[in-house]
Amino acid sequence: MKESVLDVLMYLFENYMNDEIEFDTDEETLRVELQEAGFRQVEITRAFEWLEGLVAMQDDPSIYSGKTTGSIRIYTAEECEKLDIEARGFLLFLEQTGVLDHYTREMVVDRVMALGEDEIDLEQLKWVVLMVLFNQPGREAAFAWMEDLVFDEMPGILH
Repeated sequence: MKESVLDVLMYLFENYMNDEIEFDTDEETLRVELQEAGFRQVEITRAFEWLEGLVAMQDDPSIYSGKTTGSIRIYTAEECEKLDIEARGFLLFLEQTGVLDHYTREMVVDRVMALGEDEIDLEQLKWVVLMVLFNQPGREAAFAWMEDLVFDEMPGILH
């Protein structure tokens, strides 16, 4: 079974990041449970590192404080390899509609790059956005909107 870091993160999010669940499981217990669920140790470790990077960014908003609103984001060649035109367009859409601001957009791009995947599809990007918005003060409405988008879309249905 070829599982990715994003698969581990999605599993954690779906099973532990629910408001109704009290989260007091320690990291070691969580690692054991993830291994029992079929995830490889290397992906589990990389997922925890990814989460630590996200927490570090949330704890230090000055990282992107030099960015101004209304600016145009130019993606690097490496970012364009991971985020195709559809994904970049989706990020622009989220920013224009107020779901993301310049700070959270940069967090999303950073966390996409930290996944270590060759390419991120639109569904995977939506999950990264959802994870970034989770626990962002003042972004509760944006999180709820993304949560509806991620969980309410039925795959395979044509619009």
